[in-house]
Amino acid sequence: MATNPYNRKPLKVLAGLAAVSIALYGLLFAAVTWGDAQFKPKLGLDLAGGTQLVLAPRLVGNAKVSSDQLNQARDIIVQRVDANGVAGAEVTTSGGRNIVVSMPGTPPKATEDAIRRSSQMQFRPVLAAAPGTNQPVPTGTSTTGGTPTGTATGTATGTATKPAVPTATGATTTKAGSAVPGAFVRATTTPAAGASTTPAPTATTGAATPTTPAAGSTAAPKDASDLAQITPALTQEFQALDCAKDGVLDGIVDDPAKPLVTCSDTGAEKYILGPVEVRGDQIKDAVAGYQPLSNGQPSNIVEIRLSFNSSGTKAFGNVTKRLVNLEDPRNRFAVTLDSQVLTAPTAQAAILDGQASITGSFTIESARDLANQLKFGALPLSFDLQTRDEISPTLGSEQLRMGLVAGVIGFALVFLYSLGQYRALGLVTVASIVIAALLTYVAIALLGWAQNFRLDMAGVTGLIVAIGVTADSFIVYFERIRDEVREGRPLRAAVDTGWRRARRTILAADGVNFLAAFVLYLLASSNVRGFAFTLGLTTLIDLLVVVLFTHPVVAILSSTKFFGGGHRWSGLDPQRLGAKTNRARYAGRGRVAMPATASATSDGSAL
Repeated sequence: MATNPYNRKPLKVLAGLAAVSIALYGLLFAAVTWGDAQFKPKLGLDLAGGTQLVLAPRLVGNAKVSSDQLNQARDIIVQRVDANGVAGAEVTTSGGRNIVVSMPGTPPKATEDAIRRSSQMQFRPVLAAAPGTNQPVPTGTSTTGGTPTGTATGTATGTATKPAVPTATGATTTKAGSAVPGAFVRATTTPAAGASTTPAPTATTGAATPTTPAAGSTAAPKDASDLAQITPALTQEFQALDCAKDGVLDGIVDDPAKPLVTCSDTGAEKYILGPVEVRGDQIKDAVAGYQPLSNGQPSNIVEIRLSFNSSGTKAFGNVTKRLVNLEDPRNRFAVTLDSQVLTAPTAQAAILDGQASITGSFTIESARDLANQLKFGALPLSFDLQTRDEISPTLGSEQLRMGLVAGVIGFALVFLYSLGQYRALGLVTVASIVIAALLTYVAIALLGWAQNFRLDMAGVTGLIVAIGVTADSFIVYFERIRDEVREGRPLRAAVDTGWRRARRTILAADGVNFLAAFVLYLLASSNVRGFAFTLGLTTLIDLLVVVLFTHPVVAILSSTKFFGGGHRWSGLDPQRLGAKTNRARYAGRGRVAMPATASATSDGSAL
């Protein structure tokens, strides 16, 4: 049979399907052997249990949380949870105050932190900067008009006194470690090494003190970079701040319209920052990746590429145009996340196209988490973890077993119907469903490893429904073939013509199913999304199996004596189907039909 030229193309198609299947199972085996995958699909919250987090809003004073804030926070947390894969997590509100997040399995701490962080990115100009740790100033050594000695490493080193902060007259000192990373630059430009500095003033013998405007001055700040923003209270707070202490920023009040005293996320520097000039909600998109080199190849530097909306682009351009003309450190633009400074690089050029990038001590995973948080927006509130409990499955293994039993019963009914309706041809239906089941299994296992997909009871329901969807495609195809046989076509021609006609119907039906699953997945949440996901996945697999398995197998069977000869148990018997011909003979490669009746012409020939 393999030497039959008619069968060469179907055999090539079947070989392609076999290669795809082997590749998928090979990938799963490799992921289990050298990765953290598992051969069994991951189970969802209702079948395997998980972790429940109760988040309480962080409020200052007598502030109260509104229902709108709580609902907005819940919606954002849902998006953040779903960004980590189709895990079937549940996010609800409780008591009009707390948010309850139920996640399958045991999520890592980084996931918990990403869920509850406000992730409000803001852009503030730097007014003053100093080392983050309040260390005593060395005695017996002072400089007069020089620059601090030692190597710039991001924190002050050597024997120099602690650098002072710029005065209102524009005189500046070196900031903590004069080598400022150019992390906030145009996405296509490599920043210059180091940052420009101005001559340092005479070293002082006390802690760095920002100089405020002259006493009695009532002049309002001209802009967010004006040193008139620095009040005596801010100066005192700045002097007292020690970023090395744990929880030093707990309870900080971050008012976008006012200056902020804060630390870098590493604690190496502390800052006085001006009011917010570019808000986090003006970020249109955030994408994590590796920073490209000048030749276009990716480097090993992880960056988050930002693009701003129209108002953000305008505001960002105006700020960078102003900063490039200021002295150090007032020419720095701090990027804050949840009131801590991620980076505070020097503005080296005006950025007018609304495209920028952030680099820092990111891994690719942490950068992607942060990009997702920025993309989906900031929480209107910050939350503290109130309780963390392990929860048992709401359904458990018994319900899963009953669901699988329901699937087996459904498969058995389809099997019996196929044999009764299509005789031996029904075995093709059964084999197709088995192939679809094997592909679905490996796809779910791989998605559990790659996308944290977890199979819940709703997903199992989607798999059971898929049995009927798959069988429906085969019924459409087989009925088209039988219609062609009834019209008197040879079986081989009936297979080809029937496929061309059935293909349009199958594509339309699967397209409608997939569109319904896609819309349901977008609009639904929690376990309903699991049903929609499995329904859409199995619809695509159904289409793959019909094209790469069912049609080629039927094409090969049509050249056999049993099916091509129209055996009474083949399911393609012309007499049983009521074909327009009743006298036929098997002629090697197909069925040759003769008219059932013929009327004689005047010359005795048959019409």
